[in-house]
Order: sequence, then structure tokens, then C-alpha cells
Amino acid sequence: MTITEEQRRTYAYEDLPRLMGLMTGDEKHGPAATSTLDVLWVLYDRVLAVGPERVGDPGRDRFLLSKGHGPMAYYAVLAAKGFVPVDWLPGFGSYDSPLGHHPDRVLVPGAEIGSGSLGHGLPMGVGTALGLRAQGLREPRVWVLIGDAELDEGSNHEAIAFAGPAGLEQLHTVVVDNSSASHARPGGIVARFQAAGWSAVTVDGRDHEALHAAFTAPHPGRPHVVVARVEPKSA
Repeated sequence: MTITEEQRRTYAYEDLPRLMGLMTGDEKHGPAATSTLDVLWVLYDRVLAVGPERVGDPGRDRFLLSKGHGPMAYYAVLAAKGFVPVDWLPGFGSYDSPLGHHPDRVLVPGAEIGSGSLGHGLPMGVGTALGLRAQGLREPRVWVLIGDAELDEGSNHEAIAFAGPAGLEQLHTVVVDNSSASHARPGGIVARFQAAGWSAVTVDGRDHEALHAAFTAPHPGRPHVVVARVEPKSA
């Protein structure tokens, strides 16, 4: 991959709307993408131990985008951080573009999984954390970003129920809550995770300092979930 002069620029959060604006088409899933923008930026800018030069490093953190049906913000952040060239963005979703409407781990540098079908990412995150544990790799962290509507899928609840008692401390989940789930939960999303033994917190999904504090909070011996509340999808 040739890095252009444009790609060598240092991008800031304020550049992300312009980068997202380069991507057009009929299947953008704009609300799904923009709901994740702040979470993705804080993770890649301040939390994740990963970079373009470390995509094959066994010691890297793993980020799994389960909410893969709205990948525009993800692609914008990957471009801003040098994983993919900015000049790939205008081709988003076209026949010969590596940037599909769902990310493909074979085509997109830095993408850990192919995603888009709801309910797959968190179970894969559990498996990734177990795999790291089996290899004796205790430092890398696993981060999974899901949408609140994905909690309508039973596969996620099996993953939640397993990860807590298994003490998967390396596993972190961010639930971007834009009030699009079909089924309400008594006590809210956090209560579901806490019942399974997770460390859990709810924050404003647009507040970068609150997100960073929640992402870096200690949770010894337990997996950790951050519920990031954003404006409702219909707003």
C-alpha cells in the first residue's frame, strides 16, 4: 500500500466529518455510522494499542466492529489513523473498492473480522479473548463495538452469560445505545451485564473525557462493558 502525501497528514477529530463526506451511495446507513463516531475516535486515538505498523503483531489490541452494517465512521477513523489511504474513501461500496458496505478483514487493513450480521461480534470477541488466554498472551485487550439493537439477538446473551463467570478480564464491550432495540430490558442494558458478573458503566457517548475514563477504568478479574448513550436513531 503506497502512502500518499495526503495520507501522511495528521488528522484530528474535526477532520472526520469531511472524511465521512467523501463516502457516498445509497446504502450508507448514516445514523448507524454517526452513532459510533465518538466512541471509535476515542478508542483509536487514546486507548487501543494498535496501529498500521502493528496489524500483524501478536501483542496488539484487537478491535472487533460487530456493528458492521454502518462502517463509514470506522473507515474514516482507519483512514485518519493511516490504516487505509484516504483516496479509498470516495470509492466506498463500489464494485472494485476494498471498502464494502460491510467490512471485510481480508480487504481492509486493520479490520479484525468481517462483520455486518447482527449478533456475531461479541461471541467472536469471547473466542478471541479465550484464544489469547490459551496462548499466554495476557497484555492484548479485546474490544467489541455493538449496537443496542444487537442485544435482540440471543447469541449475544450467551456470550454475556459465559464471559462473566469465565473471568475474561481482557474482554471489553462498547454498546452504542441509540434506542433502536426492539425489546426493553428491566434495569437497562447495564443491569443485564452486571447480572452476569461484568463490570459495567453507562456514559454520554459524545463526551470524549467520560468515554476515556470509562474505557480505562480498572476491572480486575471481570470483563468490562461501557454503554455509550447517544441521540435516538429517529431523532
